[in-house]
Amino acid sequence: MSEKQVMAAALSDPDAKPFSKAQLARMKHTPRAKLIRRALGFTQEEFAARFRIPLDTLRDWEEGASEPDQPARAYLIVIARNPEAVAAALDAAP
Repeated sequence: MSEKQVMAAALSDPDAKPFSKAQLARMKHTPRAKLIRRALGFTQEEFAARFRIPLDTLRDWEEGASEPDQPARAYLIVIARNPEAVAAALDAAP
């Protein structure tokens, strides 16, 4: 199917209407640990150790067995935006 045909089919299905740009803009972006970890080039073990996340917790997030809670989501956002600062802050911690 062409892009135009796909859009026409989606618009004709009342149960699967595509989101408008305004709806997409209002949606919350949930950080994905696996995407962040891969973008930084770490293995699970390296990422967990570097950012002090229990390895089993990281694996559960990546496998979809559990979702990060609100503080963990905030932490993942900070890691994604400035991993060097997080690493430096953790290295400086007593």
